[in-house]
Amino acid sequence: MNTGATARESYYERTGEHRFKPTAHAGGAWSTDEQHFSPLAGLVAHALDRHAADRPGGLVFGRISYDILGRIALDECEITVETVRPGRTIELLEATVTIGGRAVVRARAWLMASLDSSAVADSPHAPLPSPDTLPRWAMDAEWHGGYVSSIDVRRAPQSRRGRATAWLSSPLDLVAGEASGPLASYIALVDTANGIAVQQDPTVWMFPNLDLTIHLHRQPEGPWTGLDTTVTFGPTGQGLTSSVLHDVHGPVGQAEQILTVRPQPHR
Repeated sequence: MNTGATARESYYERTGEHRFKPTAHAGGAWSTDEQHFSPLAGLVAHALDRHAADRPGGLVFGRISYDILGRIALDECEITVETVRPGRTIELLEATVTIGGRAVVRARAWLMASLDSSAVADSPHAPLPSPDTLPRWAMDAEWHGGYVSSIDVRRAPQSRRGRATAWLSSPLDLVAGEASGPLASYIALVDTANGIAVQQDPTVWMFPNLDLTIHLHRQPEGPWTGLDTTVTFGPTGQGLTSSVLHDVHGPVGQAEQILTVRPQPHR
């Protein structure tokens, strides 16, 4: 019987207790047969979040660091999570993403006790302009892939290459039929930073990131992920994408991505 309800689209479908199949919306920007790392980072955060929820203590995430070990094919993946260092006030988790029997991502997350420090809360970073005040940016005019086509990007006019301020949101679920916490939904958009403030034309130069490290001083709230991003290219093939992270209430932390900068191969 058709009730008239329309199923929401998603980046992944669960195929087992720890297994997930990417949809076309998870397609990468550098190659259509690869996953974009942004939704996968959110999926890993989702797995870490669920693992942490089963443990007592009420700890919150202070850092998640991802190492990208190789090509991430647009294929079914398995995510396993273990507790490396249990504790009542701090805890360290590790997640491994495996595709075709090969580890492609390893992530470590520090969880910390949540205490009331509101009396001294402060940041030198000013809040970003509201998403409603910034124009939509057709990111898919410069980048390709299912993920880029799925997101809503509001970007301020750039003052120079390598600098951008943007807000991102997505109408898609992270995992079909599953509620994701605000942290996983927020992180699922952070890796996009490397594509919003490009230094060079991506059809001429490649600059994929090898990692993503996120530090948080406050737990983010959705539905918008704010990025105040700076991209630097060095003279010997390395680059760095640095972002101050925001939600609509103000800054929440910082993200860093190390880049491998090289010319696109001749075709």
